[in-house]
Amino acid sequence: MTTPTVQMPKITYIDQDGGSRVVEAPIGDSVMECAVDNDVDGIVAACGGNCSCSTCHVYIDDAWVKAVGPRHEEEEFTLEYGIDVRPTSRLSCQIEVTNELDGLVVHLPAEQAE
Repeated sequence: MTTPTVQMPKITYIDQDGGSRVVEAPIGDSVMECAVDNDVDGIVAACGGNCSCSTCHVYIDDAWVKAVGPRHEEEEFTLEYGIDVRPTSRLSCQIEVTNELDGLVVHLPAEQAE
């Protein structure tokens, strides 16, 4: 008897030059953790995912905004320190990977806050 293969959701990170990187994302990890664990350039994650630095800032692709959901109050506050914050800006440390986010596309900003 074979054990069924568990397929992990995939996330596509698109850099400012249009290059893309697709990674498998474990359920329950954050979009930031998946980027860091897979050496995705452009995600600094200086605070380690504590929603206190905005160095994991991403832009959610328009097609995924509703599925990802809105920012919470603490995230709104932290994004005030981000660079080029837009309506689709999110902190990737605050987005938990779920099966519903399989195929998620995020765009990386040209630079992160320091």
